[in-house]
Amino acid sequence: MSAAEMRALGWDGLDVLLITGDAYVDHPSFGCALLARWLIRHGFKTGLIAQPRWDTPDDFLVMGRPRLFAGVSAGALDSLLAHYTAFRKKRHDDAYTPGGKAGARPNRACLVYANLARRAFPGLPVVLGGIEASLRRVSHYDFWTDTLRRPLLMDAKADLLIWGMGERAILECARRLEQGRDLPGIPGTAWIDRLDADGRPANLPETLAAAPGIALPGHERLLAEPEQLLRLTQELERQVHRGDAWAFEPVQGRALVLAPPAAPLSTAEMDELYSLPFCREAHPAYTEPIPAAEMLRTSITSHRGCGGGCSFCSLALHQGRKISSRSAASILAEAKRLGAENMARGKGPVAISDVGGPTANMWQAHCALDAGTAQGGAASHAGGCRRSSCCFPSVCKAFVTPQRKHVELLRAAAALPCVKQVRVASGVRADLALREPDALAAYTGEFTGGQLKVAPEHCAPSVLALMRKPPLAVFEQFLESFARQSRAAGREQYVVPYLMSAFPGCTDEDMRILARWLRQRRWSPRQTQCFIPTPGTIATAMYYCGRDESGEAIYVARSDAARLRQHRILMSTLAGSDERQAPRAAERRKRPRSGSG
Repeated sequence: MSAAEMRALGWDGLDVLLITGDAYVDHPSFGCALLARWLIRHGFKTGLIAQPRWDTPDDFLVMGRPRLFAGVSAGALDSLLAHYTAFRKKRHDDAYTPGGKAGARPNRACLVYANLARRAFPGLPVVLGGIEASLRRVSHYDFWTDTLRRPLLMDAKADLLIWGMGERAILECARRLEQGRDLPGIPGTAWIDRLDADGRPANLPETLAAAPGIALPGHERLLAEPEQLLRLTQELERQVHRGDAWAFEPVQGRALVLAPPAAPLSTAEMDELYSLPFCREAHPAYTEPIPAAEMLRTSITSHRGCGGGCSFCSLALHQGRKISSRSAASILAEAKRLGAENMARGKGPVAISDVGGPTANMWQAHCALDAGTAQGGAASHAGGCRRSSCCFPSVCKAFVTPQRKHVELLRAAAALPCVKQVRVASGVRADLALREPDALAAYTGEFTGGQLKVAPEHCAPSVLALMRKPPLAVFEQFLESFARQSRAAGREQYVVPYLMSAFPGCTDEDMRILARWLRQRRWSPRQTQCFIPTPGTIATAMYYCGRDESGEAIYVARSDAARLRQHRILMSTLAGSDERQAPRAAERRKRPRSGSG
């Protein structure tokens, strides 16, 4: 992060500079740290500027001008989601900042950092990436200003936008610029082109010109016909899942062009990525602890991607539905490293807080119709699947989830001499767990630390259908099995349900149904969230246009008063109070959930 550190590595300059809205923690759960290690592994000298000042470009200049490009990310969360609650109140904390203090990154960090990079390095290519860029890559609804905004590249002074998981794309950017080649056409990227006389991109790379492409509704049409945002989001979801088509959106006389998605990493590539020499610590320049670093230090990422396809979840457009899994050997090797590091500190065997991903029991999950995935290769992207979810309206028969193997992996990790215990903190999908009772018994009896996270989200049938969640009967069956297995294991354990209010299509009466169901079970909810329309999701498009996926009109709690009223109904179960007595609980600020379905 400094010229002195650069010289200590024997570098006289950088090839790539990455700028991030998060503090620098050298852990694979921090995106820019992961990508920096990946670039260095492939021979590109990479530096990182974390949480720079945004009133001057001076912080960008501490290691000089990079040779190839500057990469910009807002960090682990969309910057506006990091700053504001569901009721548009300012948050007072930020888990990705020293001391947990809010305010270390600007609103719309991608825009601000990209413009500062242009000022600092005139003529240098600027590349956007990360979750904020990924989910704002096309026209999108912005909840915090209640407006439909143009694609991010139309406003940011950047040359290219990487969407989705960025390892392949960022490496190809570096290689092309090293060779003096153009950037447009890299899988998993977006760029701006001009429109030709036929209303199509005029300068398509040869690799895309032969295919017809998907014409998305243009920005002007979205403004005139709000329901078209739902169509656009559905088309993007299909593009990501099928993986073989490019797309474009006309915007005010120009075209936002989206290359086909980058292929998911194979098991061998995932193993290589997570074997890089992360020290799993915050940079020594920090004098205060970084909350997220403490939470994640002893966690292990086993896979990425999620087949759930929940309508409110950003994973469908970012990580995708294809699962990329690490091998058991790679995960066990990381567990050994964690244990050895803990023993070296004199702390004894390590307690591994989590072995998981977006959904823990999807490790090594794959579609039986996709060639290569079961053998550890990247998904074939055959393009034949028409489902919006592998789990809704019911779990697809072709969706293979080898949960017994996952349990064997967890047991092998727990048996290591340097490991005290292993937990599954990232949560499990109830409908998948019910498919393999032996695995569910193991999750319950061996790897639950007293509480198991599950996300039913609601209980009203119409709301669950809009969420693409399984019916309540599935969750109740899971609860019965969990209680039975906990008793058999002789342990007092609890399910921690994630619940949501004010979802598009959810009425006040739906919330009363949920509140009555909670009272019947004598549950006081702790993990609650009022729906936040984050950019890019199907649910946000439904919120914006007031229609469900079939085009039928639905009720939307749009005003803050209506949203708060619904949340109060949910929170009234906390102490048996009525709906009018829970305003403080309803407005309680929590760390935002980052998109798990």
